[in-house]
This record gives sequence, C-alpha cells and structure tokens, in this order.
Amino acid sequence: MTTTDLPGDRPFVLLATRAEDRPADEEYALFLRFTGLPPERLVRVRLERDPLPRLDLDEVSGILVGGSPFNASDPLERKSAVQRRVETEMAALVDEVVARDTPFLGACYGVGTLGTHLGAPIDGTYAEPISVVDVTLTPEGRDDPLAADLPSTFPAFVGHKEAISALPPHAVLLASSTTCPVQMFRVGRNVYATQFHPELDLDGIVTRIHAYAAYGYFAPDELDLTLTAVRRAPVDAPARMLRTFVERYAR
Repeated sequence: MTTTDLPGDRPFVLLATRAEDRPADEEYALFLRFTGLPPERLVRVRLERDPLPRLDLDEVSGILVGGSPFNASDPLERKSAVQRRVETEMAALVDEVVARDTPFLGACYGVGTLGTHLGAPIDGTYAEPISVVDVTLTPEGRDDPLAADLPSTFPAFVGHKEAISALPPHAVLLASSTTCPVQMFRVGRNVYATQFHPELDLDGIVTRIHAYAAYGYFAPDELDLTLTAVRRAPVDAPARMLRTFVERYAR
C-alpha cells in the first residue's frame, strides 16, 4: 500500500518534546520516512515550545509520541515548568485516549506517559544505556497485529534512564529483553507503548548521542564506546511497526 492508497484523509499527530532543532527535525523526518506519510498527514506538535492544542480525537487517525529528554520519575522539584506543563497536558490526553481506545503509539516517552496513567511503578531499575539490545516478542506479541511483520527476536535501539518495573495486570506485555522486562505493551486494543525506539535509524541515534552527550546518558569519556554500542548490529525491523500502525489505523 502506498500513501496515496491509504483510506480517508484524517491526519496522524506526532507529539514531540525535543527542544534542540536538529534532533527534533530529524525525528519528524524519520517518522515521515518510516510511516510513509506525507507531511500533510503527519501533523507535528512541539510540546516543549507550544501548549497542546485541543485535539478532537474523532478528527485524527491516531497519535504518535516521540522520545523525550523528560523523565516521568524525576522528583517534582527537578522538573522544569515546561516539563510540568507537558506532563499535565499529556496526562489529560492519555486519559481520553485510553478511555476511548484511540490508536496511540508512544516510543520510549510513551512508556512514561502511558505507564503513569496505569499507575505502574516507573523508576531506574531497568534503565538501559544507549545501545542495541535484542527484543523478544511474548506469545501475545506474536499474535498482535502491530508486530505481525516483526521476527520473534530483533535488535532495537534503546537508551533510557527509567522504565516500568512492574506492568499492571490489565496491560498486555508484548515484548521484553534481558535488560528491561517491559519493552512493549498494549492497553485495550489500540493503545501501545514501546521502550525501544522504532523511529530511529543509525544516523538518527548518532545525532541524538551527540545532541544529548551532556544529559547523563553516558559518562563524558564514554562517547566513543556509546557510538560503538549502537553499531553492534543492524537495526531495521522495529521501524516496520510504524508503517503497520499507519496502514491499520488510517481513516
């Protein structure tokens, strides 16, 4: 199916929170590339810059959430005014998304936002350094339509300071890794979050490594080690999820 074959004309919305223009623009370009959507059907909202506009969920095909330098588990006093505003706006939106089972796919930061809604514990127990890890689908994941084009085990880019340490029973675990038990889960039929980054290619993660070198993801003397770690194995399977998401929910 090509973009011109997609049903309907309702856009998807990408919620982004990166303040730095280069990684922010590259993230949007990667979502366009891997979803196959034209710009007019993938509306980007930069939440770090602008308040979240009122979204009529009946008028969109689905919502995508990119990665973020924000951590849901940070103490309140360490959160900037912008982060607190974004979290408040995202919480209200996710409440509505889950209640209506609106198509939603949150990459990395989606775990924090959706996990907070679920009341799941989010902490540094299963933080992962920036690297490539092997992610394995659970039996439920192998049966899930969003993972239909993925092998049972596949390499994926990760890099996060927090993760869900115990998934509530009303969420469905779809994928795991030896270093992080909750790599992908679903709520209802249409609401998804991944801890890994389906929207990244090698160039994209190299850009982020340089852009966020001072953000504490690795020590100052570990830049070269981190660049080597993301070249451990080719990563191409996770991006297929984005195209599958669009083909499944475009309307």
